[in-house]
Amino acid sequence: MGGEVDPYDVASSAERAFWADAAADAVEARDPADPIVIKGGVSPSGVPHLGHLNEIMRGYFVAEVLRERGHEVRQVFTADDRDRLRAVPRQLADRDGTVVGLDEVDAGALGRNLGKPYTDVPDPFGCCDSYGAHFTNLLADDARRLGVDVELVSNTACYENGDFDAAVRQVLERIDRARAILAEHQAKVDDDYVPFFAICGNCGQLTETITDVDLEAGTVDYECTDAEADGTTIEGCGNTGTASFREGKLPWRFEWPAQWAMLGVDFEPFGKDHAEGSWPSGTEIAREVLGIEPPVPMVYEWFTLEGEPLSSSSGNVVTVPAVLELVEPEVLRYFFVKEPLKQRDFSIRDVDRLVDEFDRFEAIYRGDVTGAVSAEERRLAERAYPLLVEDPDAERFRIPYTFAAVLGMTEDPALREEIARREGHVPEGASPAAVAAALERVERARRWARRTDNEFNYELKRAALPAVDIDERTAAALDDLADFVEAGHDGEAIQGEIYETARRHDVGVGDFFATGYRLFFDDTEGPQLGTFLGKLDRDFVVARLRRER
Repeated sequence: MGGEVDPYDVASSAERAFWADAAADAVEARDPADPIVIKGGVSPSGVPHLGHLNEIMRGYFVAEVLRERGHEVRQVFTADDRDRLRAVPRQLADRDGTVVGLDEVDAGALGRNLGKPYTDVPDPFGCCDSYGAHFTNLLADDARRLGVDVELVSNTACYENGDFDAAVRQVLERIDRARAILAEHQAKVDDDYVPFFAICGNCGQLTETITDVDLEAGTVDYECTDAEADGTTIEGCGNTGTASFREGKLPWRFEWPAQWAMLGVDFEPFGKDHAEGSWPSGTEIAREVLGIEPPVPMVYEWFTLEGEPLSSSSGNVVTVPAVLELVEPEVLRYFFVKEPLKQRDFSIRDVDRLVDEFDRFEAIYRGDVTGAVSAEERRLAERAYPLLVEDPDAERFRIPYTFAAVLGMTEDPALREEIARREGHVPEGASPAAVAAALERVERARRWARRTDNEFNYELKRAALPAVDIDERTAAALDDLADFVEAGHDGEAIQGEIYETARRHDVGVGDFFATGYRLFFDDTEGPQLGTFLGKLDRDFVVARLRRER
C-alpha cells in the first residue's frame, strides 16, 4: 500500500486536526508489525541546521501519535556517512555546535580528502573519529536538545558489518532491471553502468568506474577515475583493484530503498526534492529489484532563513543551539507542528512573532486566550500542545517576549520581577518556581535584542549616574519632569509631558530626549522614553532626573 499513497496527501485529512494523526492513520492502514520503524536521514556534509531537524521532528510527532495508540515505535535516523566529501564547506561547527570559519581549522586537510567517504576524512576539530562522526554527533545533540531520542544508524558501519550485503547483491544480480529503472529517471545510464561505487585501495576515494562484478566472490573490480562534484573535478589516481561489497557503497537512488529493506522502514518523511526525484525511482527499485514494499511517504516543504534557502555549503544556516539561545525548546518544537507542505521562513529578526504565536497556541489550549478563536485553531491546540511540553497542565505562565526584552535592559533580577509584577505579567499567587521559570525568558529576549541590534538593545545604567553636560534650561526642564513623574503619572502621560516640558523651557525636543537617553542609557537614543520610565520604580526615575543618583 505504501506506493499507492500520495506523498503530498498523506498528512492531510478533513477529520484530523493535526497532520501527524493523518500520517499515523496511513501507517496503520498498512497493518504493520511492531515495532513500527520511522526513518529519516541526512548526509553529514557540514553544519547541521534547522532544516535538518525537519525530518527528525516530523517523524517524531508521527512516532508519538503511534505510541499514544499503543504501538512500539523505533525512530531511526541514518547518517549517510559513506557519501563522498564533495567540496570544502564555507563554515563548520565545533563540538558545541558553534559555527566557525575555515580559518579556525586545517581547511587544506579537507581539500586533500575530497572524494573520500565522510567517515574516512579526519575530524577537522580532532574531537571525533571522523568528519562524518563529528557532524552526525552534532545532529544527535540537536535532536536531544528538543527532547527527541533518535537511534542513529551509520551507513558506513552498516556496509562494514555486512548489513547492506543482501541489497547490494540483489541490485547487482538484477542489474539489467536496475539499469532500466534508473534510465527512466536519470540520463547517461548505458549498458556498462554498474550501480556501485568502490573505495580505491590506493587513494581512498570513491570511484564510479566498475569494470567487473563477481557475484560469487562478492567483489567488484574497479579503476580509480576522475569524479565530478559540485562543478569541480576530483582527480582519480588511476589505480585498478578489487573491492568487496563492504568496501564501497550503492548510489543514492539504490541506497535509499536498500535502507528501507535493511531496517524494515514503515514511514519516512522527506523533502520535496526527493518527491520529484529519488522517491519515484526508489519505489520501483524497492518492488522490482529488492522485492519489498516502500514505506508510507510524506513530503514536507523546505524552510528558508531570512528569505534565502538554508544551506550548509553556502553558509546560510541557523543552528539549533543558536535558536535555543533565543527561544524555549517548546517554542521551536511548535515551529514543526505547523502544516508540513507550507514553506516557512525562519527569521531571527522576527523571532518574537514566533514566540507570540506559541504563547497564543498555549493560551488557546488553556482556555485563556483573548479574542476570537476558530474551531480549527482550538482543535489543533487541544491535540498538539500536549506534545510540546513535558507537563501540559503544570502551573506555568509566560512573560510576553518583547516585554521580556524590555526587562532585559536592566541587570537587576529584583527590578525585572518588580516591573513584571507592576505591569500585570505575574499572576497573583504565582509560586516562586513559576515566577523564576517565566523570568528565564528575559535572558533569551535580551540575547535576541543584542543579536539583531533592535529597538530593545539598550542597557539601563542603574548603578551609576552617567556623566552628562546639562545647561541651566535643560536642568530646569528635567526638574519639572521629575516633579511630574513623582506625582504618579503613567508612561503614556510621561511621554507626552517630555514634549511639553521641553517646549516650556525652550529646549529642543530632540535634544531633551537625547539628554534623557544619556541619563538612563548613556546613549543618544533608546526605547520610547516616557513609556519605559513609566515601567521603572518611581523613586529611581525621579532621583535620576534630578541627577541625584
